[in-house]
Amino acid sequence: MTDIFAHADERTWTPTPDGNRRRVLVHTDELMMVEFAFDKGGVGALHSHPHVQASYIAEGRFEVTVDGRSEILEAGGSFIVPSNLVHGVKALEAGRLVDSFAPHRADFLV
Repeated sequence: MTDIFAHADERTWTPTPDGNRRRVLVHTDELMMVEFAFDKGGVGALHSHPHVQASYIAEGRFEVTVDGRSEILEAGGSFIVPSNLVHGVKALEAGRLVDSFAPHRADFLV
């Protein structure tokens, strides 16, 4: 994808293995932005990956766990996950996260 501009309503939602959904907004080889949507009680299971991740809570309230430390964040909050740290979220209410990954997540493009 070489789009410089993107309109979210033109991007397709994909179900995630943990029952949520995501849509890739834009990406290059070096950077990717992805929107995730959660129903109340939805869980982004604990996992790790080599990508650095920065996340912005666009809507809702989440319990966020990074490297064994948990905090409640709401719309306007953000967090960063260094490479290979175990992390996950639980939606305390319906909400959306906007995640950036460096480099891009090739597994999200298949």
